[in-house]
Amino acid sequence: MLAHAIQNRGMSLFNPFIPHIATVVDIRQETGDIRTLGLRFNNRDLDFDFAPGQFVEVSLFGYGEVPIGLASSPTRRETIEISVKRMGMVTGQIHKLTIGDTIGIRGPYGNGWPVDMLRGKHVLVIGGGIGLSPLRSLIDYLLDQRDDFGTIKILYGARTPNDLVYKHLLRKWGEARDTEVFCTVDIGTPEWDGHVGVVTALFEQANITIENTVVITCGPPIMIKFVTMGLEKMGFADTDIITSMEKMMKCGIGKCGHCNIGSKYVCVDGPVFTHRELKNLPKEL
Repeated sequence: MLAHAIQNRGMSLFNPFIPHIATVVDIRQETGDIRTLGLRFNNRDLDFDFAPGQFVEVSLFGYGEVPIGLASSPTRRETIEISVKRMGMVTGQIHKLTIGDTIGIRGPYGNGWPVDMLRGKHVLVIGGGIGLSPLRSLIDYLLDQRDDFGTIKILYGARTPNDLVYKHLLRKWGEARDTEVFCTVDIGTPEWDGHVGVVTALFEQANITIENTVVITCGPPIMIKFVTMGLEKMGFADTDIITSMEKMMKCGIGKCGHCNIGSKYVCVDGPVFTHRELKNLPKEL
């Protein structure tokens, strides 16, 4: 929420309505068209507070700005990270940045994942492609406060092995206490010895239980459609299926109307919605 970011804990007030300059301090190439940037604000006294699942507006002077979900957890504050898929002019320019370059960051915006609701419950995380980015923010948050949550199961799918993001983290997450990671790809390669198929094909392998479990999911719309259909058939309540719908967002503050669907603005009322909320919105979402 906007008010969430306007706080003063004895540090400089962080105004979420204006861009603050941040320097690129780390770059990791995840796939051919996705890279993760580690960012540090030039004003080290800024108190940038955010929740898992929120997003920021990233701006480049002369090119514009684009909403991008935060990939890092608020429990790890030395830097913030964003994972950017090259899709248009602004994201294309972001991919040309090198260490030491600067960009503008305003936010954070949106409601974020309902972490308080998850406490004491088992968490099933289902991601597809770049959709693992906002899920990573939550996964690291859960693991950093491990005693507050039940078992964690992570199901992740991508088109090919080369399209899997956070390869360095997938194994690490699976080594955490009471945490399992299951990966699949739509199209395998000779070197790939893992599962081949859509992410819903992992449901049986993961031995999913419904009792006291909340599902958190993010990915391509077609994936979300079949994931929610499969979960409902298993008996999950539509209030226990929670999705981040970041498509169509632009300004981040509900003024441009680009993400207006029915009575909702995705950037303000979301991007996180329960499946029950999504079912009550017009079908174009």
